[in-house]
Amino acid sequence: MEISPEKSLWFMFIKGDLNAFSSLFKHFYPMLHNYGIKISGNSSLTEDSLQSFFVYLYENKGKIGEVTHVKSYLFVSYRRALLKELKKEKKFTSYDEIMESEKGFVFSIEELKSKQETTQLKSTALLQLLNSLPTREKEVIYLKYYSNLKSSEIAEVMNITYQSVSNTLQKAFAKLRNKSESAAISRVLNP
Repeated sequence: MEISPEKSLWFMFIKGDLNAFSSLFKHFYPMLHNYGIKISGNSSLTEDSLQSFFVYLYENKGKIGEVTHVKSYLFVSYRRALLKELKKEKKFTSYDEIMESEKGFVFSIEELKSKQETTQLKSTALLQLLNSLPTREKEVIYLKYYSNLKSSEIAEVMNITYQSVSNTLQKAFAKLRNKSESAAISRVLNP
């Protein structure tokens, strides 16, 4: 069985290799930062908590040990750390309260452009459709298609079952399909 480059870096990191830590930081920081912004809606809080998160990892590398999936481990751990910071700062009591109050998970046109080549009109329509979804559905879509996590990893990150991830994706796509069909019919009827 071949060991992935991420897992190899992780192994070197927990053994104290500073270059491995630097590589992990450079590789995962942008992904975790984007995810943190989606959750918090606050750039400075996201950056501060992400810096603290990586400092914590480095200081506790000997206690962390081996992980099976480095990417999902980092997403899970960072999400917990960020939610903990949000709870401290805002005195929230639940994930849903945090997400709804911060208007979490708003897709930007840049994300759509970076993942697919579409016309401005299609991108704008898709952006409106995505942002009309409930928060949890937006988060699952973001993790699946913009962070490239597997459904099993998303289940771990969001602390839900694999089946819940599948159901949430199906519901989101059904809503997107219905809304896009309704919009298309409306454009035909009201030119």
